[in-house]
Amino acid sequence: MTFAPTTLAPTLAPRLWVLLVAFALPLAACGQPSAQQQGAPPPPQVTVATPQTKTVTDQDEYVGRFVAIDEVNVRARVAGYLDKIHFTDGQMVKEGDLLFTIDQRPYLIALDQAKANLDQANANLDFTKADLDRARTLLEDRTSNAISKQAFDQRTQAARAAAATVLSQQAAVHSAQLDLTFTEVRAPVSGRIGDRRVSVGNYVAAGSGATPTLLAVIVSIDPIRFEFTIDEASLLRILRRKGGADVTGDPVALKLIDDKDFTHPGKLDFLNNVIDRETGTIRGRAVFENKNGLFRPGMFARIRLDSSAPYQSLAVPDSAIGTEQVNKFVYVIGPENKVLQKVVTLGPLAGDMRVIRSGLSADDKVVVNGLMRVRPGITVNPQMAEASPPPAAAPAATTAK
Repeated sequence: MTFAPTTLAPTLAPRLWVLLVAFALPLAACGQPSAQQQGAPPPPQVTVATPQTKTVTDQDEYVGRFVAIDEVNVRARVAGYLDKIHFTDGQMVKEGDLLFTIDQRPYLIALDQAKANLDQANANLDFTKADLDRARTLLEDRTSNAISKQAFDQRTQAARAAAATVLSQQAAVHSAQLDLTFTEVRAPVSGRIGDRRVSVGNYVAAGSGATPTLLAVIVSIDPIRFEFTIDEASLLRILRRKGGADVTGDPVALKLIDDKDFTHPGKLDFLNNVIDRETGTIRGRAVFENKNGLFRPGMFARIRLDSSAPYQSLAVPDSAIGTEQVNKFVYVIGPENKVLQKVVTLGPLAGDMRVIRSGLSADDKVVVNGLMRVRPGITVNPQMAEASPPPAAAPAATTAK
């Protein structure tokens, strides 16, 4: 039996070559140096800047609410049935505007009666004066005994009583006229009126004999006050800043709950004379213009007061501050461009700059961009940030109450 090797070899030869090439490529690759072995990666590039010097003023923030300078409960001075209402709920009213009218008919009748009584008293006074004049003439006539001295005195007394009655009736007329005037209830102050508390046709009580009926409430709008409380430690900072001088009139700033910054200027209006023994706080008050009616009594807001004199301090971008447990730190560039970590004590925030109270020097190069690419001890490629114009003096809030 014979074999035919010549016919099998050509079929196996191509497959053998493929296997040899497949094994040779990894072996060739193992003999070549890697890209990392050829050279180390370049150090990361970061942006650095030296701390800025800023003129700042420490400030404290407090929460408070607006109160109206004038708040009046409108009540009637005379009783009666409510006849008319002359305003729309919530509208602005001026001092003297007519608000309510109480049924005037009983008071018109009382006024007419008082005037009639006055006319009667005047008539009686005229008669007694004429009678007294006749008696005086008879008494002065020495040749006649037509009237005695006692009768003359009686007529004199009657004339005086008639004059007193006239004065009494004049007062009654004035009282009736005043009551009639009080049937028209007018706004005692300018401001915004609330909703009516009584509808037309209801009886309105007045006077001290019963509880006067509340008709409406008016609050003044412009200007408006803002009340808040200051703790004792903050009060001491404010008083030391002023050297014991009066703080009334000091500028303040206010921020509503939807404001991003303290954009509403005002003035400190009042500081109480005693500290509350239970809370250890003192009541303060500021006044603000409110021409557009933005502020409403009862509205909450935050107020900011100066608590120190202006001073120079270093500041870095707030984004350059890192946190490690309870410590705050910044990355600075040390010798040979190595990164160092410096623990700092933070001060107030002035815009987007954070005041540094301690832990940093004016010539430190602080990493302000590329913080995610650095860690202490590595070498970096620092690039100085472009110089910015000198910052203007800006106040900064330090403490929120």
